[in-house]
Amino acid sequence: MKKLLIASTALVATAGMAAADITITGHAAAGIHSALDDVTTTVNTTDVAGDGVYSNAGVDFTMTGATDNGISFSASVNIDAGTEIDTGDFEFDGGDGGTAGLGSVSMTGTFGTLTFDDGGIDNLYDGDFTSADVSYSTTIGAISLSVAHDTSGADDANSMSAGYTASGMSFTLAASDDTDGTSSSLSVAYALNDSVSVTGKTDQVAGAESVQTITAATTLNGVSVSVSSANNSTWDVDLGYTAGGFALTYGVDETDGWTATATTALGGGATFSAGVDNNDSTYAGVSFAF
Repeated sequence: MKKLLIASTALVATAGMAAADITITGHAAAGIHSALDDVTTTVNTTDVAGDGVYSNAGVDFTMTGATDNGISFSASVNIDAGTEIDTGDFEFDGGDGGTAGLGSVSMTGTFGTLTFDDGGIDNLYDGDFTSADVSYSTTIGAISLSVAHDTSGADDANSMSAGYTASGMSFTLAASDDTDGTSSSLSVAYALNDSVSVTGKTDQVAGAESVQTITAATTLNGVSVSVSSANNSTWDVDLGYTAGGFALTYGVDETDGWTATATTALGGGATFSAGVDNNDSTYAGVSFAF
């Protein structure tokens, strides 16, 4: 009777689970760097890291499953070690502790998606604002909605976003609590054809003047051009060229600040990348995906 009771209890405990899967992936990178912005210092964020090398490696575990009643769930754990750089922002991120970190835990069903990630969810209005701990997203017809909340009680603890797309036009609204009230932005994008798009955006930071920006972008035969201009006398021009696994980018703004990067696929999950900017910041190295 005891064995039967234990077996019956086990069946009840597992009856709601239909499938589960664990995926393991890895990554690594190594190279050289010079004069990158050192974001590891908290006193002066404009400090510059000296010449050096970087090398890092990591393993990511992604666990997914589904219940019989249609709820899917996922969780992730990562282990990273070594010295890292941010090639996108020409920044030196410093060393990683080499300890295991818990990523997000999410549940998705007809109700939408509920995500938990302690301090790991970007503010939906501005990624530089306080990161959130929990978020909820859903779709109502053609409208997508998301809200995020940080439990620390920060002034910018709450944020939201909404999107709508129809007939080649997309509308995006984002807002967040802020120290001086509410900050918000509204953007409208229109695809003129398969290669040309135009975007208009108005951004109102709490306590500051609103900024209106218009951007035009086109891509043809591997060549991309993006030009944007705002009413606060700022502008950006970005050029790109892609062909056969090789890519070049160049960007410049109203301060005459510029960046130039090159990447090429080496095969087998390896990629070479290099970059230089107007501050003589440079990097070059190889990254691997396993």
